[in-house]
Amino acid sequence: MATVTEKVDRATATHPDVSSYTEVNTDILAMLSRPGKWWWILFGLSVAGIGLLAFSWGNQLINGIGLSGLNTPVGWGAYITTFVFWVGIAHSGTLISAILFLFRARWRQSIYRAAEAMTVFAVMTAGLYPLIHLGRAWHAYWLFPYANQRMLWPNFRSPLVWDVFAVTTYFTVSSLFFLLGLIPDIAAARDQSRPGTLRQKFYTLTAFGWRGTDRQWHHFGKAYLFLAALATPLVLSVHSVVSWDFAMSIVPGWHATIFAPYFVAGAIFSGVAMVITLMVPIRKIFGLEKYLTVRHFDAMAKLILVTGLIVFYAYLNEFFMAWYSGEDPERRVFWERLFGHYWWATWIMLICNGLIPIMLWFKRVRHSIAALFVLTIFINIGMWFERYVIIVTSLSTEFIPFAWGIYRPSVTEMGIVIGTFGWFFFWFLLFIRLLPPVALAEIKEVLPPPMRPKPRQEVPR
Repeated sequence: MATVTEKVDRATATHPDVSSYTEVNTDILAMLSRPGKWWWILFGLSVAGIGLLAFSWGNQLINGIGLSGLNTPVGWGAYITTFVFWVGIAHSGTLISAILFLFRARWRQSIYRAAEAMTVFAVMTAGLYPLIHLGRAWHAYWLFPYANQRMLWPNFRSPLVWDVFAVTTYFTVSSLFFLLGLIPDIAAARDQSRPGTLRQKFYTLTAFGWRGTDRQWHHFGKAYLFLAALATPLVLSVHSVVSWDFAMSIVPGWHATIFAPYFVAGAIFSGVAMVITLMVPIRKIFGLEKYLTVRHFDAMAKLILVTGLIVFYAYLNEFFMAWYSGEDPERRVFWERLFGHYWWATWIMLICNGLIPIMLWFKRVRHSIAALFVLTIFINIGMWFERYVIIVTSLSTEFIPFAWGIYRPSVTEMGIVIGTFGWFFFWFLLFIRLLPPVALAEIKEVLPPPMRPKPRQEVPR
């Protein structure tokens, strides 16, 4: 019989059905074995997406940026929309891994590793778009300050230059944070690999000599805490800098102080939704119901609900301030968003990001894995259209009526956009095949004590 303390610990544990450390290693490391049919199907689709990206981008490089639908005055379109979308997706990884780590949220252990990987790959995907949007990608080095004889220097007052520094800094810190947390788990995979195989040599190299000594754990804990503290302000700063690409201008619909908190909340909103979208198939395909429980999805759904309410409030605040300001250009832009050429995109945004997340108030919806999967897909569709609405409607109807124009994405643009999703999923699928997508070491830290029999009482003779 278990003691009362053990029963309470097991009832409140995040993984009540896991009984031993050996079971954790066996279940999680089994994901690194020979891939199944579904993995190959998804991997094939991602490779096809990369092929579409290569063809579309190569065609644009050869024939020029004119293949896109970009025009005057809409110089930003689907490319920058998707850039902001992927930067937003990247924020949930650092939120779940760093901020929730500092707040000691026990439910993060099963999901943070996949969220961190998603962060790294999303930033890698976002980093393609400045090159794609540039047209002449071979001139990208003009963005960087270095001594040259051509007297070409970046304008440090431009938020676009701030983007370069913010995104590269975020990528560097997120990658270090991700790789550092992997070391103990890579060592566990190394110890269970067959000696002499290529996989075992790879794990030996990337484990950096980890043996699990007290000294190594001490330094590991200090370094992880330091990087968590360093990464936390990046969650707030990076997407704030991206929002300043818009807010620092005088374009109607952009010049607003609400943009920084609005963009950060939207980034967390869409990023956590993407985590659920990715983790639901992984949970089903690999049989991880013991590690990705309803409690984990409920916690993420509550986080989506909170940030979704902030985003929806920001939408309503924008429309109210446009009306209250009395500024004709501002009013016209928001009227155009609701009833103009782009009404369909605006209403997709409002329904997907404002109305559908209200369903998360209901516990039955939060505890339905299938409902959460469908709901988060709609959220990410809505968040892409949010960026599209912000960018395109403001640029197409600025101040002077004769300069207004209509933007329609071209086939080349949409081929590149779809192809970058293949690029993202290509790296993510490789990750779950080569590295443990669920943190072994941290799950072991929150396991309840084993259910052991009550010691037999000796009867005095």
